Amino acid sequence: MNISAKTPDLTRQKLLEAAFAEIHRNGFQAASITQILADTGLTKGALYHHFPDKKALGLAVIEEMVRPGLAAMMFAPLAETRQPLAALQALLAAKAAEDDPMVVTLGCPLNNLMQEMSPVDEGFRLRLNGVFQDWVEVVSAALERGKAAGEVRRDVDAEATAFFIVSALEGCIGMSKNTQSVTAYRGCLAQLGRYLDTLKR
Repeated sequence: MNISAKTPDLTRQKLLEAAFAEIHRNGFQAASITQILADTGLTKGALYHHFPDKKALGLAVIEEMVRPGLAAMMFAPLAETRQPLAALQALLAAKAAEDDPMVVTLGCPLNNLMQEMSPVDEGFRLRLNGVFQDWVEVVSAALERGKAAGEVRRDVDAEATAFFIVSALEGCIGMSKNTQSVTAYRGCLAQLGRYLDTLKR
């Protein structure tokens, strides 16, 4: 494929990356198309060639930026493991060790959008819930493998427990964003780690 054929895809990716950053900073409703264009150096024509309106851009950000980011960070380490508790503890340790202040300052992009948009737009709610449910299913499947492998107690309800684990992690991030406290964030993650210990066989 020649460079000219690739250019539209590169333009689209540039718009998605700028829109993701703008939405993460300010939320979807307050996100500025003018700022996105300023950050990319592109024109409105270029934007609307790829996305018919702001909502289409926002939904694309969910599917093409938020989902892949979560998949790489949260889904992949659990996808094949037969030791989900150890894998989850490693994920929590990695999150607690992060030095990026934006984790607390800006929060989780998925959680932010769920809180902002789910009550006001059904299209956003369904798309965001799809990502959340996929995350729960990944954790649930990993817990089932852990039960079969002898790491997880057999009486653990994998689906309900997975829902709780994902919700608790998102809650740690969301409430720490409100308190703006890295200490509170790390303390919350530590408590979640202690809960995971109770699931051991």
